[in-house]
Amino acid sequence: MNFTPAWRNFRRMQFSVLAAAGLIYALALTYAWGALPGPMGIKLERLTLLPALFLLVSVCLSLLIAPARKWLKGHVWTSFRLGFGQTPVSVLAGLGVLGLMAGFIWFQTSRAATGAAPYPAGVFSGYAAGIGLLIAQWVIGGQLQRDPAIGRLIRSGGIDHGSETPP
Repeated sequence: MNFTPAWRNFRRMQFSVLAAAGLIYALALTYAWGALPGPMGIKLERLTLLPALFLLVSVCLSLLIAPARKWLKGHVWTSFRLGFGQTPVSVLAGLGVLGLMAGFIWFQTSRAATGAAPYPAGVFSGYAAGIGLLIAQWVIGGQLQRDPAIGRLIRSGGIDHGSETPP
């Protein structure tokens, strides 16, 4: 399908943010695995299994509960209408948020590695839940472009920038 450049940029940014979030998680996991004390079972549980559960719950709740799905659909549409991922400033802002989160994970892991803070299971689970929301947004973006009415708008460029919700 031939979508407008704005929609293609938006979808690329959605994917780029999701990919960057996944890479940050992988790097944080690699760092934490080597830096944190404790047996492999605790690391496996708190750094991979529990976060995977949070990711799965986040995706499922976002896509299966109608009010959550409707809200997220409106959020994705509004993000597109407002130009997210379509300008250098919005791209840098999105990546900046991911960078701040990466710094927070590193900080929590470093403190836990020295015994100055509890095991950072919460930050890993929370970050994974956030990745789940990014996955849900990506899925909803695909649903929006397959919707006949919205698909026509994002192919023709005839988007009503005053409309807060998808038609």
